[in-house]
Amino acid sequence: MAAPAPATTGELLRIDPLELRFPFELKKQISCSMQLSNLSNDYIAFKVKTTSPKKYSVRPNTGVVLPRSTCDVVVTMQAQREAPPDMQCKDKFLVQSVVAPAGITVKDVTGDMFTKESGNKMEEVKLRVTYVAPPQPPSPVPEESEEGSPSRASESENGDGPAGGFTRALRERIEPQEKSLEAGALISKLTEEKNSAIQQNHRLRQELDLVRREVSKRRGGGFSFIVVIIVALIGIFLGYLMKS
Repeated sequence: MAAPAPATTGELLRIDPLELRFPFELKKQISCSMQLSNLSNDYIAFKVKTTSPKKYSVRPNTGVVLPRSTCDVVVTMQAQREAPPDMQCKDKFLVQSVVAPAGITVKDVTGDMFTKESGNKMEEVKLRVTYVAPPQPPSPVPEESEEGSPSRASESENGDGPAGGFTRALRERIEPQEKSLEAGALISKLTEEKNSAIQQNHRLRQELDLVRREVSKRRGGGFSFIVVIIVALIGIFLGYLMKS
């Protein structure tokens, strides 16, 4: 892996580094920083440009470096959905700097200060962008056994060697997943049983209401039939009296 480009010392600003190195990861914002150093006794105004303004955000992208002081600039690359071919990046950054009036503030910095027409003494420094692999966590180093491979085999069987450690780590990952799946299945089964019980209870209530209605109808219908019979008997009896 190539070493980062060294800092450059211009007449106005010293920029460190000259190469922005991003540990590239998909779908993740990545930031790196550079330091602007003012080694003079003047106020130096600066502006940072990039060939891909939608891809990067620069904070601050304009500012003032006080005499004999420094300013840190953070460059953030937005989350990328695809990796570039061969991890090569053609993006560039440009740092412009000019001598500014004493006492100037960030609000006083304008884009016209960095044009040739302004007559200001201006420096421009180009920065490259490089993608590097993200840092990997250190892997555990297995301890050497004094007795050689037989001891390693026994360590693997007992779960103490590298293979055993891998198996144990794999088991530690799988067992919680299995327990989670079993808990999910149990919850699903209990939910189904609860819904079934609610439906059965509702069905029993409907059947009970139907039975009550039938009983009410039968009671009402029996009373009306008896009244009809009594009225008919009275009618027959009165008819018999009238004939006699």
